[in-house]
Amino acid sequence: MADLDDIRDGDNFGLNTPADTSSFYLKGMNSASWGIKNRMSRIFNRKSGRTVMLAFDHGFLMGPTSGLERIDLNIAPLAEEADCLMGCRGMLRTSIPAENTKPICLRTDTGTTILTEMNHNVLISEIDAISMNVSAMAAMLAIGDADTEAITVANFSRLVDIGNKYSIPVMGVTAVGKDMARDSRYFGLASRVCAENGASIVKTYYTEGFENVVAACPVPVVIAGGKKLPELEALELCYNAIQCGASGVDMGRNVFQSEAPLAMMKAVKEVVHNGATPAEGFDLFNTISNEA
Repeated sequence: MADLDDIRDGDNFGLNTPADTSSFYLKGMNSASWGIKNRMSRIFNRKSGRTVMLAFDHGFLMGPTSGLERIDLNIAPLAEEADCLMGCRGMLRTSIPAENTKPICLRTDTGTTILTEMNHNVLISEIDAISMNVSAMAAMLAIGDADTEAITVANFSRLVDIGNKYSIPVMGVTAVGKDMARDSRYFGLASRVCAENGASIVKTYYTEGFENVVAACPVPVVIAGGKKLPELEALELCYNAIQCGASGVDMGRNVFQSEAPLAMMKAVKEVVHNGATPAEGFDLFNTISNEA
């Protein structure tokens, strides 16, 4: 019971200081719930408004591809340098130490592999996302694929329903339709479909005219790294995307298949968060890798 002997009337009401009604620092999030905003603020650096996500979910499609043979040896040591880790539940549970405090974006759809027809996916149970304390959930949308577009959009819409119920942001991952041109018109359409269906984050590919893709998407856009590039080219990819308004990167192969993954992570962060040029980032990469 409260102590009744020392009750003091409030006398500091800040009458000359109006309530803060400024916008949340990430676009499109003003009307989101407190829980979604809180989780988004774990993923996106509050100073730069950007994120460097480390993606290692490739194995559910590709198996032990180069650089992902041993998650415990190749990915876990990079975790501290990432703003967010994106992986599948099996690899997170078996290979990422539980004391890791970096936010997790859980890959929540699964289905076919590279050995069969792609994109015939279903969702895993939301209980796994909740029990693993994830900061975001991700699922793919196969926009432009006649066989799987409808089911993947339906999966994604259901995942957004779950995310809204439990205040967990959802990231839409745009897959490339077999017959679709890799241009800003296609990626703009695919990104907008993600946002229209309730995405809090959109992951898509950089292309010429990317500023139009970002402008037409009302939530943060992060770029996929795609196939392995020479380190300088990968840093140029990051830089160009940021200059076009991207809110960060979700890189996998361009980090874990690098000759010096830890140095590459640090170089990417320097470009994304601190505005370094590709040349400056590459100098940092060389310096760190040579020291190692």
